[in-house]
Amino acid sequence: MSIHRPRAFLSPDFIIRAASQTWELDGVRELRRKVFVDEQQIFVGHDRDAIDDIAMPLAAISTFASEADQVVGTVRIHEESPRIWRGSRLAVADSHRRMGRLGAELIRLAVSTAHGRGCDRFLAQVQMQNVKLFQRLHWTALNEIEVHGVPHMEMEADLAAYPPITDPMAGWKALSTRRRVS
Repeated sequence: MSIHRPRAFLSPDFIIRAASQTWELDGVRELRRKVFVDEQQIFVGHDRDAIDDIAMPLAAISTFASEADQVVGTVRIHEESPRIWRGSRLAVADSHRRMGRLGAELIRLAVSTAHGRGCDRFLAQVQMQNVKLFQRLHWTALNEIEVHGVPHMEMEADLAAYPPITDPMAGWKALSTRRRVS
C-alpha cells in the first residue's frame, strides 16, 4: 500500500440500525442540531418537535476497530395515520457525506422498517437538492411545497423496492464498497 494514498487506510464500515442506547440517541440529537440548526440554519437552538415523541430514530454509526464509535447519520420515521408512514430529518455528518452511501442506507432502513410494520404508503418531504437521490431509490415526486421556509418536494416511496424488515434494531453493516441501490 502506498503512503501517497492515505485514504486506503480508512475503514469505511458502518452499522445502520434503530438508535436505542443513550449515547446513540444523544448522537442523533447532536447531529440533527449540527445539520439543521448550525449548518442549514432552519431552526434556532434545536429542531425537536412533537413528532420526536412518537418517532423511531434510525442511525448510521461509524465503527472503529469493529466497535460502534459515533453517530454519523440519522433519519426518523413515524406512523402518521393508520398504515401511512413518514420519514423526516434525514441528516448525514458533513465529514461523511462524500461517501455517498449513508443517506441511501438510512432511507432503505426507514422504508423497509415501516413496510415491515404494515405500511401501505411511505412519504417524505425532501429538500430539493436531494430529490434526484430519492428518485434513484425508487421514489416518486408528488408536489413541491415549502417546509420551515425551505423548498421541499413531497415524495412517495415505491414499497415494492423495499423488502419488509421486522427488526430495525438488528440493522446491518454497510460498506462504502457495497453495490449502489438502483
